[in-house]
Amino acid sequence: MVVQSLPGVAHRGRIELRQLGYFVTLAEELHFGRAAAREHIAPSALTAHVQRLERAVGVHLVERTSRHVALTAAGARFLVEARQILEHVERAAALAQGAAPTLRLGLLDEGYDAIRPVLRAVQGRHPEVEIHQVQAGVPEQCRLLAGGRLDIGIGRLPGGAPGITAEVFRMDPLGVVLPAIHRYAHLPRIPITALRTETLLLADEDLAPEFNAFVAEVCRSAGFFPEVFPGSVQNLRAAVDLVAQGRCLLCIPASTALWPPDVVWRPLEGRLPRYPWSILWRTADPSPQALDVVAIARRLAAAEGWRESDLAS
Repeated sequence: MVVQSLPGVAHRGRIELRQLGYFVTLAEELHFGRAAAREHIAPSALTAHVQRLERAVGVHLVERTSRHVALTAAGARFLVEARQILEHVERAAALAQGAAPTLRLGLLDEGYDAIRPVLRAVQGRHPEVEIHQVQAGVPEQCRLLAGGRLDIGIGRLPGGAPGITAEVFRMDPLGVVLPAIHRYAHLPRIPITALRTETLLLADEDLAPEFNAFVAEVCRSAGFFPEVFPGSVQNLRAAVDLVAQGRCLLCIPASTALWPPDVVWRPLEGRLPRYPWSILWRTADPSPQALDVVAIARRLAAAEGWRESDLAS
């Protein structure tokens, strides 16, 4: 690995917190104009601050041309630490001011009931913790976790993500939401092959591509690919309303089980597929609140048998 040092740097200067903030903003935007606008300074001033930061560190952090801005390898490594430093400073200031500790949690509607017992246990054990929930799909959760803007994410991360640890805490039986007057509504279980002739509503691809892939694989394992509803929604209530209108069916895990009277949820028949809900957190420097969530989820998973599965994910 070659790190390009800055020529003529005899000693490193002092790094200022505002320089770290400017650098992080530039790393997120990869555009001096947009980054400067976010920080309410002139692009020339942003350039000067980044250059001073590079001189203080002693290596190039940013590659820039008239058309292109990118982090160097050293810059990418520095970004991880810079974000953590800024987060520590914010946390220290909040504690000094007597602010309550916070837990920032990212998830979609479908995942709330899976994690709800864990959150209740967390608040029972630590009533002083303020929990802030952010509606975000797994791809966005990973970006927010990496940027220090979330402590915990909830979802499925089949391919992994750099700097993110994922641990399955619940294997959730998969089933189908259908209108209460549907011809299959009287069945205790729905054959997977029966979905061959039905229209399925999938999740918004930008929000939950991992869930769509799971449903598609379940159908492919039964020898077909589902007919997909042409529209899209971004919340569970709207999805259930489409089902109630008879326009589509919806595959969803069992933990999401509070349905209005005009629809029903039925498990799939046979070797029941189970959706793997995972807790996601930053591998480096997780917050104490994040570690509490992980520990409590492990304890509940063991006590309740949540990780028992008859089908690998």
